[in-house]
Amino acid sequence: MKRILLMVFRNLIFVPFAWIKLCWYAGHVERYTEEQKYDILRMITDHAVRSGNITIDAHGVENIPSESGYMFYPNHQGMFDMLAIIHSNEKPLSAIVKKEAAGVPFLKQVIALMKGFAIDREDIRQSMEVIIKVTKEVKAGRNYVIFAEGTRSRNGNHLLEFKGGSFKAATKAKCPIIPVALIDSYKAFDTGSIAQITVQVHYLPPMLYEEYKDMKTVEIAAEVKRRIEETIREYDTAA
Repeated sequence: MKRILLMVFRNLIFVPFAWIKLCWYAGHVERYTEEQKYDILRMITDHAVRSGNITIDAHGVENIPSESGYMFYPNHQGMFDMLAIIHSNEKPLSAIVKKEAAGVPFLKQVIALMKGFAIDREDIRQSMEVIIKVTKEVKAGRNYVIFAEGTRSRNGNHLLEFKGGSFKAATKAKCPIIPVALIDSYKAFDTGSIAQITVQVHYLPPMLYEEYKDMKTVEIAAEVKRRIEETIREYDTAA
């Protein structure tokens, strides 16, 4: 919370302007291109990162496919995760979030702008409807982020189990799966500190459909988790 207050304080003039622009774009999404809408998010994110004493150290950007229609699968450490990904990724993307986030001010507008979906993991029918919609969007060339742990780990750079169901949209769309290793993202908003920090974002080589087509979703989940954990062990200086 302290770092969020720092970001707001250092952007007292920018915040009202950004909020009005975000709400306008979110309410008139059909008037703007994907690039224009994503530029708004990147502008807000860039201001937050700079004013929050945060450095984003991105690796493996060259692993992101040149053609759209893929899905990112990062580990989940906290609210800053999406900001780190947006800041380090230039291509428009969308997100699948928990239903609890759908009605939160700011997040609600961001979800609308990204054409994201809120999923209720307790409602199987609703979850399947979201999977079908996301599959269609990915096949049409939209890129998505989904946190396969389902909730943030609350244990620093240690991961929870990845849920196999999170990979159903990817397998149905037969799209590239890009594991993303986030390191120290939790330090942004979950430590109560405003000290300078560096958040690492590692885009790992994609798993193409030919590689995972014969695997069950639980096996894909375990393999994506393994690759992320391996990267964290290699680059986490505090480990």
